[in-house]
Amino acid sequence: MKLSGKRVAILATHGFEQSELEVPLAKLKEAGAKVDVVSPEKPEIKGWDMKDWGPVKIDGSLADASVDAYDAIVLPGGQINPDLLRINDKALEFIRAFFDQKKIVAAVCHAPWLLIETGIIKGRKATSYHSIKTDMINAGAKWEDSPVVVDQGLITSRHPGDLDAFSAKIIEEIAEGRHTQRSAAA
Repeated sequence: MKLSGKRVAILATHGFEQSELEVPLAKLKEAGAKVDVVSPEKPEIKGWDMKDWGPVKIDGSLADASVDAYDAIVLPGGQINPDLLRINDKALEFIRAFFDQKKIVAAVCHAPWLLIETGIIKGRKATSYHSIKTDMINAGAKWEDSPVVVDQGLITSRHPGDLDAFSAKIIEEIAEGRHTQRSAAA
């Protein structure tokens, strides 16, 4: 399989958009990756699915998670999930460490708020849910309205309708490996 031997962390807490966690999780597993849902909460978190809340089992605690164990991190959106994570210093350090180690960082919908909070987005091409476009631009992103945008291993998408393209791009980028030529944003 394309991602055999690769490991991916999906970082989330309560209030994530269910499809934005479950679709990449399923697609990455289908491609052969080992995927762990990592959270500051345990043993499960609840996500939003249209008109219902549903649980997802946690595979690992954020407190015990090591960036060295993973090849990539996926950040699902929803409004509540990234808003809670962006005030969690451990979550922000975890995300930033992936970027600093030139590993894949993928964020969809409202999750680019986490890229803003870590400073990762400054000077990078990116997209997001339309309601946070101004936040992205104010943080220095080169925002565009596209289903998926990639800038040296930083992957962003707009909303659940983009999840197939988002997931395919994550798989492609992990298969390519680290982005050793990634430079600091201007």
